[in-house]
Amino acid sequence: MTSWVGRTAVEIAAAVREKRVTPREVVAEHLARIERLDGRIGAFRVVRAGAALVEADEVGARADLAELPLAGVPVAVKDNLAVRGESMRVGSAATPRTPADEDHVTVARLRAAGAVVVGLTNVPELCVFGTTEGVHGTSRNPWDTSRTAGGSSGGSAAAVAAGFTPIALGNDGMGSLRIPAANCGLVTIKPGHGVVPAGIGDGDWFGMSENGPLATTVEDARLMLSVLADTEVPHSQEPAPRSVAVSLRSPLAGVAVARPYTNAVREAAGLLAVAGHRVRRADPPYPLSLSLTALAHWTAGTSVDAQGLDPRLLTRRTRVHAALGRRFVAKVRGGESRAALRRRLEPFFAEHDVLLMPALARRSPKAGPWHERGWLRNIAVNSAYSPMTPPWNLTGWPAAAVPFGMLPSGAPCAVQLVGRPGSEAELLEIAGQLEKLHAWERTARIS
Repeated sequence: MTSWVGRTAVEIAAAVREKRVTPREVVAEHLARIERLDGRIGAFRVVRAGAALVEADEVGARADLAELPLAGVPVAVKDNLAVRGESMRVGSAATPRTPADEDHVTVARLRAAGAVVVGLTNVPELCVFGTTEGVHGTSRNPWDTSRTAGGSSGGSAAAVAAGFTPIALGNDGMGSLRIPAANCGLVTIKPGHGVVPAGIGDGDWFGMSENGPLATTVEDARLMLSVLADTEVPHSQEPAPRSVAVSLRSPLAGVAVARPYTNAVREAAGLLAVAGHRVRRADPPYPLSLSLTALAHWTAGTSVDAQGLDPRLLTRRTRVHAALGRRFVAKVRGGESRAALRRRLEPFFAEHDVLLMPALARRSPKAGPWHERGWLRNIAVNSAYSPMTPPWNLTGWPAAAVPFGMLPSGAPCAVQLVGRPGSEAELLEIAGQLEKLHAWERTARIS
């Protein structure tokens, strides 16, 4: 019997469209893997086993089955996006248990394309931190279960890396797609502002949060992005030579980048040079104030999301984060500091098409009850390991994480690609070249 676990979304959808397999068979096989293994991984808050099988049968009966780009593909959804009939808890005890009346627009688009939602994935409370744990569970890296999957789309990344679903939906306000993707050996792209509908929380963290795909291949990430996006994402068969800037430094002053991540960037740069790109070392002119700008927006976004929730039901680290952010809300709402950062970085991206840099500064922290630990300890750990992603939320420009090599522990390493507005297709083209030149193992070996 053919196994569909571990197959790509492209492969599954083609087989379903050609009626070589039914959506029910595909979904049932993935649900069985979730039931058997998720107790060790903690990817899901809710598994929709019965509902997913019913919905798989509905997909199989659709008159337009032969045209569906995601026909019968199981998908996991981050638990800060509404799924019809399910509560949205956002990792907290303070959020309501009321089932959603309608799907979030991105979930609706996935379903319209033929995907089947098998569950809602774990997140840290209010999606604040780069580790995923809390009252609803702890998400571990399937490649190294002693380590966190990352956050805040940690459960979604763990689900894909563990082979529970071939693709997952997440979002990214300060790195929340790229951080767990880098930890778990996945491809992701945080699209630029306005490419994919947002509607995340109360105000999208002032326009910094974007919805996007998590996948094991560039082709799957491109397919999912094309379903989510408001406009078509072009696909070039012959990638043009690009000007690639290579930077090894952290955007946040005083944070060191560990050797495995700098080595990955150097090796990736060498491959791109051989492929015909114009590659040279160049650091973006990050301002010294970037750390404070990032902290102000990060805390202010949490402050807005925490409004109306009972503070007694929030964890201490979230309460402190939100309380600090209240003093910044009025200042960051105007967008002046983000506009100033864009103006400072625009000349760099006028000279270089793409920035190649580390995706993380070091491996992810140990999995554990970080939600029970102090705010300062959480901030220190998050800043030390994931300082590479926030600038591109502040600018609103697209950025991708691409697996590249392995850490000494056997967990994946990764690089990050950043481009100017509208360069999503270019980033995916270069990611595809890296995939071809330096292929990665797509799914963690767990059994």
